[in-house]
Amino acid sequence: MNGAESLVRSLLANGVDVCFTNPGTSEMHFVAALDHVPGMRCVLGLFEGVVTGAADGYYRMLGKPASTLLHLGPGLGNGIANLHNAKKAFSGVVNIVGDHATYHLAYNAPLTSDIEGLARPVSHWVKTSPDAKQIGADGALAVQAARQAPGQIATLILPADTAWNEAAEIAGALEPDPRKTVDPDVIENAAKAIRAAKNPLLLVGGDALRAHNLEMAGRIAAKTGAKIMSEGFNARLDRGAGRVQINRIPYVVELAQETLAPYDKVIMIGAKPPVAFFAYPDKPSTLYPESCEMVALSSVDEDITRSLEDLADALDARGTEPAGIAQPGRAELPTGGQINPEGIAKVISALLPENAIVVDESVTTGRQFFPTTAGAPPHIWMNNRGGSIGFGLPVAIGAAVACPDQKVIALEGDGSAMYTIQSLWTMARENLDITIMVFANRSYNILRGELTNVGVQNPGPRAVDMLTLDRPDIGWVDMARSMGVEAQKVSDLGALGRAFDDGLAHKGPYLIELEM
Repeated sequence: MNGAESLVRSLLANGVDVCFTNPGTSEMHFVAALDHVPGMRCVLGLFEGVVTGAADGYYRMLGKPASTLLHLGPGLGNGIANLHNAKKAFSGVVNIVGDHATYHLAYNAPLTSDIEGLARPVSHWVKTSPDAKQIGADGALAVQAARQAPGQIATLILPADTAWNEAAEIAGALEPDPRKTVDPDVIENAAKAIRAAKNPLLLVGGDALRAHNLEMAGRIAAKTGAKIMSEGFNARLDRGAGRVQINRIPYVVELAQETLAPYDKVIMIGAKPPVAFFAYPDKPSTLYPESCEMVALSSVDEDITRSLEDLADALDARGTEPAGIAQPGRAELPTGGQINPEGIAKVISALLPENAIVVDESVTTGRQFFPTTAGAPPHIWMNNRGGSIGFGLPVAIGAAVACPDQKVIALEGDGSAMYTIQSLWTMARENLDITIMVFANRSYNILRGELTNVGVQNPGPRAVDMLTLDRPDIGWVDMARSMGVEAQKVSDLGALGRAFDDGLAHKGPYLIELEM
C-alpha cells in the first residue's frame, strides 16, 4: 500500500467519502488510488474555484467535510477565492494540495511555490506531510481539524513521493473537541440585558439560523418583545411557511443604520457586531447606534442550541408560542410584464418547491426577494458570506451532491456567474438537479451604485465602460448548451414563470437567462 492509498483509506475511515478534484501530475498516484480503493465519490471540476466552492456547499448542507484535490501552488491559488468564502461561512473542508517530490523541491522547477504560505490565510490548519509513513495519520488529523466546530479549512500538502512510497497502516477516526457550553453568568447577563432594554434585538447567525434554534429565538421574542434579525449574509438560513420569519440587516449603509436605530441592546447569538461591507468616505464602519449596547451570548464555535435553551429558561420563555411564524402564502404567478426584481420574487414565491435549496448570488437583483418568498414552502437559503465573487454555481454543485433528492436553485448575476462558469460542465457531467436563473443586466450593476457611494460624481465613459458586460453580449443559452446544460432565454415575466416551471420539472441542470 502506497501513501496515496493510505490517505484515501484513512479519509474514508474518518467519514470523508466525496472528493471534488482538479488534479495534475503530482497527484496522479492519488488519482490511481481512487480506482484501487472503493467508496470515494469523485467529482471533477474544470477550474479549482469550482472545486473549493463545491466543498463549501457540501458542508453547508450536511455539516460534514468533503475533500478537495488541487495541483500545487497555482492550483491552490485558483481555488483561494472560494476557500475564503468557505472560511467565512465556517465550512469544514479537507483541502488536499499536491506538491513536488521532496527531493525535487531543491531544483526550483517552474511550479515550485510556497504552498504553506498560500494556504495559511484561508486555512485554520496547515501541514505538509513529511513521508508516506505519516500520510494516513496526517489525513486523520486533517479531518479532525475540518470537523472542529463550527467547521474549519484544513489544508494537507502531499509531496509526490509521500504518495508513491510505501505507507503504514490506515488511520482510524479522530473526534474533534466538543462544542463549549456558555457560562451561566453569560446567560444571566444576556437575560438581564433583555429585561432592562426598551427595544431589544436578537441578532442571530451561524447555527442559530437553523429551524429549531430560530423557533427557540421566537419563543424568547414572544416572551420579551424582542425582535429577531440576522446578519446581512448567511451561510444557511432555514425559512419558509411554518418557520420563524426574520429579515437581514440591509447591505446599504444608510438603510442598515435606519434599521438598527431603534434598538438599545443587541444580543448576539452566533453573530458579531454588524459592520459595513466596505468603507466609504464620511460613512461609519459600524452600523449600530453608538448608544446601543452589544451583548454577546454565544459565538459560532460554542453550543448555540444550548445557549438559546438556557436563555429561554432564564426568561421563562421555554413554553411560550414562538413569535413571527411565517404563514403559508404564495405570490400570484405573473402572466406577463417587464422583468424586474419584484416580478422575479413573485415567480420564485409562486413556484418554489418544498425543501428547495436556494443559492443566492444575485447581488443587486435579489436584495428584496425575502419578503415576497417568506410564505413559500419550507426551504433553505444560502448567501455569499465571504463576498468573493463566483461562489454561487460551485456551491450549488456541492449542495446538489450532498442532497440529491432536493431541488437546488441558483440565483446568479451575469457578472458573478462568469467567474466560475465551468461549473455548468460539472453539473451536466454529474446530472445534478439544479435550476439556474442568470440575471442578464449586462453590467456589474452593484458597482454602478458603489461609484456614487464612494463619492465619484459624474463618472466618464471609460469608468462606465469598466462596469458593462456588453460588446459583446454573453450568449448564455449557447454557452450552457455547449456544456451539456438545457437552457432558454426569457424577456417577460410570463415567459419566466413558464421557463422556471420547466426547469423545476427537468431532472438535471437547467439554465434560464433573464433579459433585464
